[in-house]
Amino acid sequence: MRILITNDDGINAPGLEVLTEIATRIAGPGGEVWTVAPAFEQSGVGHCISYSHPTLLAQLDKRRFAAEGSPADCVLAALADVMADNPPDLVLSGVNRGNNAGENAMYSGTIGGAMEAALQGLPAIALSQYLGPETQTLDDPFQCARAHGPEIIRRLLAQANWGAVSDYRLFYNVNFPPLPANAVRGLRVSPQGRRQDSNFGVVPYSAPNGRRFMWVAGGSQHAPAQPGSDVMVNMEGYVSVTPMRADLTCHHSLAALDRALDPDLPPIDTDQLPDRKIEVTESR
Repeated sequence: MRILITNDDGINAPGLEVLTEIATRIAGPGGEVWTVAPAFEQSGVGHCISYSHPTLLAQLDKRRFAAEGSPADCVLAALADVMADNPPDLVLSGVNRGNNAGENAMYSGTIGGAMEAALQGLPAIALSQYLGPETQTLDDPFQCARAHGPEIIRRLLAQANWGAVSDYRLFYNVNFPPLPANAVRGLRVSPQGRRQDSNFGVVPYSAPNGRRFMWVAGGSQHAPAQPGSDVMVNMEGYVSVTPMRADLTCHHSLAALDRALDPDLPPIDTDQLPDRKIEVTESR
């Protein structure tokens, strides 16, 4: 098996070393593991691509490349250039330092890399390690992902649906709980959750030259979410597996919205609409 790995923490991130080990075990003795990862940290870039400027690609070693771009850029670089003559059988993204459960999934470059691979028609899995008080005392905070990652990937490859749903190919988001490997309670297939009263925000900062800057700060990663969601099963000690697709449509709202908006409604004659006065308050 030929496996492409990427991440959003950067080419030198410890989680990428963990993923290299996992991928090597999955690929087997006759397999190959190729790395195309961001030259610098790209956390929080989501599914961003460098559409308006070129991306520098540098070879660091045999089957190891760094791109000055996002995880999605790295996948594109691998498929269009590095591995163009013989594309990968599987794309793995991670192992992220920190969870990509709940609302974090919307910002995650780790998931962005897996999503781009799925859009390109390839099986893809994003892997992230939830951190907490119990991982802080470990010599290897990625111990849980390192120990359980290979078996979960094997199960997904053998049993999961790798086809398309509503024209978009599925990919999988795996989050490992913030625990030592031997304390994991099992695996749960779970939907993406949302932490209650925990959002990203901004911390403003004034530089010595008087210019205004800001730091983007995340909310509590241990705030509760819906029972059974990825967030909650992680905090209860389980590995979460969430099937995803690059389709933001709220499908269960389509029929009701169609009825509400009445597709047979005739066009409005704007000339017959009453005049509206808009009050403008001058800013001071």
